[in-house]
Amino acid sequence: MTPMESEGTCDLCGMALDGSPLEENGSTFCCVGCREVSEILSDQSDIEGREDRTNTNRENDDGPSTSHERTFLRIRGMHCTTCETFLENVAETTDGVTSAEASYVSETVRVDYDRDRVTEQELLEVLSTAGYTAYQRDDSIAQRQADDEIIWRLLPGVLLGMWVMLPYIVYIYPMHFSLYPDRVLEFTRQLLTDAAYFYYVLFLFTSIILFYTGKPILRGAYVSLKARHPNMDLLVALAAGSAYLYSTLAVILGRIDIYYDVTTAIIVVVTAGTYYESSIKRKAVDLLTELNTARVDTARRYQNDGTTIESDVADLTPDDQILVRAGERIPIDGVVCDGEGTVDEAIITGESLPVAKRTSDTVVGGSVLTDGALVIAVGEDASSSLDRITSLVWDLQSSNHGIQQLADRLAVVFVPVIAGLALTAGVAYLASGASLSNAVLVTLTVLIVSCPCALGLATPLAVASSIREAMEHGLVVFDDTVFERLREIDTVVFDKTGTLTTGDLTVHRADAPAELLQAVAAVERRSSHPVAAAIVAAFGVTHETDPNEADEQRVTGEMSIESSDDAYRSHSDDQVSDFSTHATGVEGTVGKTDVLVGHPELFVEQGWAISETLTEQAATARAGGRLPVIVGWDGDAEGIVVLEDEPRETWEETVTALQRRDIEVVILTGDEIEATDAFRHHPHVDTVIAGVPPAAKAETVQRLQTDEQVAMVGDGTNDGPALASADLGIALGSGTALAVDAAEIAIVDDDLSSIETVFDLASGAKRRIKQNIGWAFLYNAIAIPTALSGALNPLFAAAAMATSSLLVVTNSSRNLLDESDSASD
Repeated sequence: MTPMESEGTCDLCGMALDGSPLEENGSTFCCVGCREVSEILSDQSDIEGREDRTNTNRENDDGPSTSHERTFLRIRGMHCTTCETFLENVAETTDGVTSAEASYVSETVRVDYDRDRVTEQELLEVLSTAGYTAYQRDDSIAQRQADDEIIWRLLPGVLLGMWVMLPYIVYIYPMHFSLYPDRVLEFTRQLLTDAAYFYYVLFLFTSIILFYTGKPILRGAYVSLKARHPNMDLLVALAAGSAYLYSTLAVILGRIDIYYDVTTAIIVVVTAGTYYESSIKRKAVDLLTELNTARVDTARRYQNDGTTIESDVADLTPDDQILVRAGERIPIDGVVCDGEGTVDEAIITGESLPVAKRTSDTVVGGSVLTDGALVIAVGEDASSSLDRITSLVWDLQSSNHGIQQLADRLAVVFVPVIAGLALTAGVAYLASGASLSNAVLVTLTVLIVSCPCALGLATPLAVASSIREAMEHGLVVFDDTVFERLREIDTVVFDKTGTLTTGDLTVHRADAPAELLQAVAAVERRSSHPVAAAIVAAFGVTHETDPNEADEQRVTGEMSIESSDDAYRSHSDDQVSDFSTHATGVEGTVGKTDVLVGHPELFVEQGWAISETLTEQAATARAGGRLPVIVGWDGDAEGIVVLEDEPRETWEETVTALQRRDIEVVILTGDEIEATDAFRHHPHVDTVIAGVPPAAKAETVQRLQTDEQVAMVGDGTNDGPALASADLGIALGSGTALAVDAAEIAIVDDDLSSIETVFDLASGAKRRIKQNIGWAFLYNAIAIPTALSGALNPLFAAAAMATSSLLVVTNSSRNLLDESDSASD
């Protein structure tokens, strides 16, 4: 058997065209699902003329330059869109780099480069600039250092800040506010005037706080100037630096009105707010653990003499054949050369039901062989679908830019205005005859009082409180832009299997003799198929029941899951002999009775009698999105067991709540259209698209994004690209690690009603941020004009700043879902 061949790619998802491609209106598709996506969303984008991010990436990878490569680098220190702009400019001005895209959300820079002109190590060195540190994304040590950096900067700032604030509390504040008796005040004033070393120590400690603890802030300010894009870091750096320069100048001039406390407070408070936000967002576990488990590093490769040896998957070539046994994960894409088995492809395709595989069938790497044994010819590109999906997730994540926080957008206007007012005030004082030192001090005073603390804390504290409250409601938020983006969502796309449904097969209905069902359960115990697990769970009981009750159940023609718990005593495994598996079922001998379980076609193939009634019942069950299993003994089909993947309890309430918010609901699934009937006919579901492969899921989301802001809700590895591609990804916490890592929100307890909660939290966060910024601007509206008049002592400004910051902290600590916050936006 030769490895699978392909000609061309799907015009929708870009996957190789295997088997018989589908053509529609001059376009070619790999499957019915891709064709359906194209038909449903044809009015939203043009296949030939659209800008396709995925296809563009593919062209880069397969371009004329054989030395062209792409790498993804993690960057320590990224925290805003200004960082993205700066690092992209740094990368793209490097010789050999063709393009670069940065995302502070994932702290990743994607770089396309020519390895003949620049190496990856050189890229790491180039991007490790201006205080940023670039490292390989799989470098766990560097990642741990990145997580710990902020706390090691904050701790010295807090400790030294306490020492700086102590003399202010004991000496300076009481002197300025005349809190001591006159004799004590005079003594204190003389002490401060004569003790020059005292100021030197304050200068030293404040310098450490500003330039070490505040280094990320200063770096952000520098980057914003380089990028010509003012941000909150620049505003904070202006205020803290102005207080530092003012105090240093005052010491040189022999004055005692020094305000190193303002510098200390600004740097420590803003850094503490940032640390609080990042600590709440930090992931508690390594989200890629499950993904790494899903990958297979070795394969059992056939030798020329017919024996097998363990071989690294990376060393496999299209000429190789590998052996996969029941219970093992298929390591690589290929074609079945020999053997039969049942493969669970849910992690790749999203299909809820396992697929039978036999000679000439294709298999995908990452899927699990649940029954049988297969000899597989390695595919022509010797790769795993799981690896390609993982790469696509990183690709999409790294090309999604973060959005500016509200405070940063305000800083674009606020910083130039404050700087202009300060300079104007200084010039005006000089023109009026004031001394140069007084004019400089007035200029610095205006910069000092332009309260950055409240503005700097407004967003991170509100976001951190939102994230904390989300966790209390079973939601984990990984990205601080989530609450802003949620408010812009127009469409929510749901995966079906494992998201709107539980993903676990259960027996919906059984119409068969109770004793036969017990014999079937005994046979199915020998199988690892999910269907077998559901049947054994329903009928494989160990206690006895009243035979009259069983006869009554046989007469009615139905046996529910509940009634099966009271069925005959289960046959033990030692009563089963001659067990064998087929592509579509299993058979065995229980005692002296032959038992067959499986698809209606299996009964025909084995020459067993099956009535038209059972065949029609099976067709009806399949049309309703359920899985029919025919059961029989001694050559005759005697009944049917119908299994289903049950919808989650709260799915209807969830889609209804979204409709009340005027949000469109789309269901996207890899299952066939028949399995979606329960959802297609719901009044609050707008669109159902079935039979869609993983790459096409991401493409579908991108097409919807042409006119709408899209959120994607999913659980599986196959949903990872779509979750990463969406404007917002929401993953169920029980889903695979790749799905969770591709998303910005994880629902820990898998309760879909939490989706409505997170929208409520987003609305509450918006109100809270507006309130916080309102307090900050109210302060500035009073303090800045007063400072311009020359009547404001910066000491009082420091007290006012502390008060405004306290109001922001207090306001942020309130419950976002309080009734007082329930008003609509």
